[in-house]
Amino acid sequence: MKLERVRFGTTPGGTHVGLFTLANDHGVEARLSTLGATLTALAVPDRHGRPGDVILGFDELDPYLGPHPHFGSIAGRVANRIARARFALEGREYRLAANVGRNHLHGGPRGFHAVVWGAGEVIGEGEVGVRFSYQSPDGDEGYPGTLFAVVTYTLTNRDELCVDFRATADRATLVNLTQHAYFNLRDGGATDVLDHELEIAADHYLPVDRESIPTGEIAPVADTPMDFTRPVAIGARIGRVGGDPGGYDHNYVLRSSTAPPALAARVHEPRSGRLMEVHTTQPGLQLYTGNSLDGSYRGRGGAVYRRHHGFCLETQHFPDAPNQPAFPSIALEPGAQYAERVSYRFRTG
Repeated sequence: MKLERVRFGTTPGGTHVGLFTLANDHGVEARLSTLGATLTALAVPDRHGRPGDVILGFDELDPYLGPHPHFGSIAGRVANRIARARFALEGREYRLAANVGRNHLHGGPRGFHAVVWGAGEVIGEGEVGVRFSYQSPDGDEGYPGTLFAVVTYTLTNRDELCVDFRATADRATLVNLTQHAYFNLRDGGATDVLDHELEIAADHYLPVDRESIPTGEIAPVADTPMDFTRPVAIGARIGRVGGDPGGYDHNYVLRSSTAPPALAARVHEPRSGRLMEVHTTQPGLQLYTGNSLDGSYRGRGGAVYRRHHGFCLETQHFPDAPNQPAFPSIALEPGAQYAERVSYRFRTG
């Protein structure tokens, strides 16, 4: 196995950004940046043993320094949306940055994706990894309390990339972290993902309003275009989903969220033969089909990322949880530890 570190570049403020490369003995290779604890590249062999990109990303640091749709980054403190950019905790109301219309998304414009994390190498039996750490100060993007976050990526010789999330705080706050990779198991984003066959271990999902905020209802997927209880091509019913722009951007209520991580989703790409399984301890899975990609981002190898050229399977707690009493809480109390995991397991078939 291999673990290397090089300099990726420097932020406008003069902070050095590192880039780690993890590789196992079977041709799986992951690259990780200290900016945003970002997974910048992931190569996985196809059915013929030829490694190829399976996520969207950039070759250089500069595009990550500007606005981008969280390609491969850690989203936090709170992933997904918080309605009206506000919430109440312990009898006090907090206001956050409204960075998508009047709502708050993925921790705000200076969320965890936009900061440089500390990093250290992790080497074990049959695995290599990187442990990223960040101390988010009290009031960061409007959130109360100092939050100490640790995200550890581990690549194993079982062709599995694991992401472990840990956090503690010195006062009550909110936390909901996710890995925000855009996958394309065929060619890393050069073409669309509509032929990918997707299965999600969920019988219910969260309907949303016009601003993609959950209505509070937990609805069955049966007899709707949201039903992926059996393998279905992502594009088979995408035209029936609606929205502007159209496509999936919905949270699924997973059947199981207990440790050890349970199966959340399975994706097969017919041409390459690549198959990915997602396992998690989290209760929810956000399916997003790159609806807002409009050709303005040019990724690795000059690929132009257009609508539906990638999909996200963001394991997380439910969107707008602090404003939805029926949803599982994302409050973190002093002395408690936030601990979640997601793993991506690859093979061919």
